[in-house]
Amino acid sequence: MHHAFDRRRALAALGGLALAPFARAQAFTPGQPIKVLIGVPAGGTQDVLTRAIAHEVRESLGPLIVDNRSGASGRIAVEAVKTAAPDGRTLLLGTASMMTMFPSAYAKLSYDPIKDFVPIINAARFELALVVNKDVPAHTLAEFIAWAQAQGDKLSFGSYGAGTPSHFLGEMLNRSAGLKMVHVPYRGSTPARQDVMGGQIPVYFDTVGGALQMQPGGRVKVLATSGEKRSPLMPDLPTFTEAGLKGVVATAWFAYFAPLKTPQPIVDKLRAEFTRAVNSREVRQQLLQNGMYPVGDGPEALLKTMREDTARWGGIMKAVNFQAND
Repeated sequence: MHHAFDRRRALAALGGLALAPFARAQAFTPGQPIKVLIGVPAGGTQDVLTRAIAHEVRESLGPLIVDNRSGASGRIAVEAVKTAAPDGRTLLLGTASMMTMFPSAYAKLSYDPIKDFVPIINAARFELALVVNKDVPAHTLAEFIAWAQAQGDKLSFGSYGAGTPSHFLGEMLNRSAGLKMVHVPYRGSTPARQDVMGGQIPVYFDTVGGALQMQPGGRVKVLATSGEKRSPLMPDLPTFTEAGLKGVVATAWFAYFAPLKTPQPIVDKLRAEFTRAVNSREVRQQLLQNGMYPVGDGPEALLKTMREDTARWGGIMKAVNFQAND
């Protein structure tokens, strides 16, 4: 009897050994944390989004931890996820810059956004807006363009950084409307917002969320948004394309990616839970309060967005001869 028990226990242990790797590959062990790498310092909208999702998936997936790995414009975070174990425990919050602008901006990039990662979900989107100081003599986009054409290269526009959607939206508008605005890059949105409100710079391209924050004081006017369609956050404002400026489109987004070779059942589980979270009322409210709105696109739609955006950004970078140098 004693021997039979031992043999049974030994067989069970062997069975457990044989099954363990397979089980691990197929599903999560509850309670083990999932790290989401974010390529910017703590405190931004990417943290807000990820923490809101974390709250919703806590019971189904276990703890989701924000890991801010800033540096090299976010490339450090991307590279860390590219080489992470493909077990669903290390994910990337990929931005439009990292995943669609950097391939054209950098002569040598150590990753391929489409080939080196498994897309999980495009979670949130936001557009940009044309913001002008209150003293600019224009109340509509058409009036602004007429005024800006007359100013020639005496007019400058601010962006929240060289090589960002904010910068290239200004360059797209220059090319499409025949303007000669001179680009002034800022280090982030805070100083740029202060200067456009204070009148030190007349024109600035901000996120729609940033534009909404500046509006109440009456120190700026917001004239247009940069999506394919009107922004749900500023539905009264026209898009540039509505005004006949073809190709003046700039949308930014936050999507989640896993390392290549992450098993399909794990990817499916992550996708199902993240999609449920993004569609929840709590996450939607958090996003809208922070100038974003929920998307919830699966891999096919996300890859289509990535290819279209890569072509769009690549085109304008080539046109203005832009090369990143950090």
